[in-house]
Amino acid sequence: MSHSSIHWFRKSLRLHDNQVLLAAATDCHRFCPLFVLDPSSLPAGTNARCFLLESLWDLDRSLRGVGSRLFVARGSPEAVFPGLFRAWGTTHLTFEAATDPASRRREVAVAELAAQHGVEVTWGAPHTLYDTHRVLTLNGGKAPLSYKQLQNLLAALRPPEKPVPALTRDHLQGCCTPCHDANFRVPTLEELGKDPAEDGPHLYPGGETAALARLDALMERTAWVRGFEKPETAPNSLSPSTTVLSPYITFGCLSICTFWWRLDGVYQGRQHSQPPVSLHGQLLWREFFYITGTNIPNFDQMVSNPICLQVEWDNNPQHLHAWREGRTGFPFIDATMTQLRNEGWIHHLARHAVACFLTRRDLWISWEEGLKVFEELLLDTDWSLNAGNWLWLSGSAFFHRYFHIYSPIAFGKKTDRDGAYTRKYLPVLKDFPAKYIYEPWKASRAVQEQAGCLIGTHHPRPIVEHRAASKMNVERMRAARALKGAQQEPPSSPKSQRKKPKIEQH
Repeated sequence: MSHSSIHWFRKSLRLHDNQVLLAAATDCHRFCPLFVLDPSSLPAGTNARCFLLESLWDLDRSLRGVGSRLFVARGSPEAVFPGLFRAWGTTHLTFEAATDPASRRREVAVAELAAQHGVEVTWGAPHTLYDTHRVLTLNGGKAPLSYKQLQNLLAALRPPEKPVPALTRDHLQGCCTPCHDANFRVPTLEELGKDPAEDGPHLYPGGETAALARLDALMERTAWVRGFEKPETAPNSLSPSTTVLSPYITFGCLSICTFWWRLDGVYQGRQHSQPPVSLHGQLLWREFFYITGTNIPNFDQMVSNPICLQVEWDNNPQHLHAWREGRTGFPFIDATMTQLRNEGWIHHLARHAVACFLTRRDLWISWEEGLKVFEELLLDTDWSLNAGNWLWLSGSAFFHRYFHIYSPIAFGKKTDRDGAYTRKYLPVLKDFPAKYIYEPWKASRAVQEQAGCLIGTHHPRPIVEHRAASKMNVERMRAARALKGAQQEPPSSPKSQRKKPKIEQH
């Protein structure tokens, strides 16, 4: 029996490999693809909102190409759906399931509303490679807390599902999409409360079309794909040294399974790098944080998070603001944060460096504050990945080598001695000699005047004394970890005596 169907696009903003979208079109006489712009869950930053709108415009064009269109409604889903169920005579609702807690609560509420209106609901799998619940079941209901443990669990499962065909006109034979007024069009950036003048340089346009074009171009570089090892890529390259497919995966413009199997096709029969450093390995890191985030309570906060080290972080709004705005006085940190604000993307090692600087290295500010800034500024912000990586980089969970730290001075010198990256994103420093590009405050007044930049006037002095702050914070982290160990130790057992680990600076 044919039905009137709404397909609720959430993250999978694409026609390719979208199984639940195909289910919506099956035996359907009335087909309404819908995206709900909910003010409470919109990306916070201008760059990310622009990427979302471009993805919706592209999705609308693709749907029109197969004889349909995209409807965009505004408001909370709980407020929007009851009216649409009645107005459109809806009998079926399909959507992709979510993994983060807020989205899961929302889909349960919508499913309950649908049941009240006599609408049958079909939930599709979340955009992961493996069934997260199946992985958790294999591990006795507990989240794996190491990458190796995840690999061992996945070895017992079959490879990820092969992608399904893209939606075509043939799937929509005998199925019509009704015409509705302009209230359902994709809005402009101004209508979402953002000034287009604040938008970045559009290095990574949103949408499935751009995602597949970028994927195709990368897969043509077969030797690069096979030899890819993420730790060996450059954090301060003037053009990205990694794929920059993460924003497209985050918004679902690119299917994670499509990416996996395209890589598999390039790997077949040839020598290639292996997880965790390979491109397959990077997708498994994503899987790791999705699985842990699904199962661990309060994953995105310190308090009541069972795996998170409890730390008394400092509360310093001035330092936090300086870090966010790229005004710390440390050129590599400031250049990285400037790139993030302007472009919405930075290399993973650059993320490591600025996160380490904010938390356990120099400023001793909570990783939750960094999480909020990344959530606002990143194009590829993703609840599970953002929280998991901040837990890791702050030394609060997963990663226990707290003495392995990124120097805001030495790290830049090691990876870009002349400072081309810093000169690009901090043009105020562009005329400093390479000797001073990472420590301009050490230059004489004459050198500063010749460079046209007086430190303390045109560019800030360092907001902390790096060596002293670093030494103090390593001790604070050591003490926090020792306290946790003492709390977990049985009262009758002696405390273990350990040598202080040597601080590793990078």
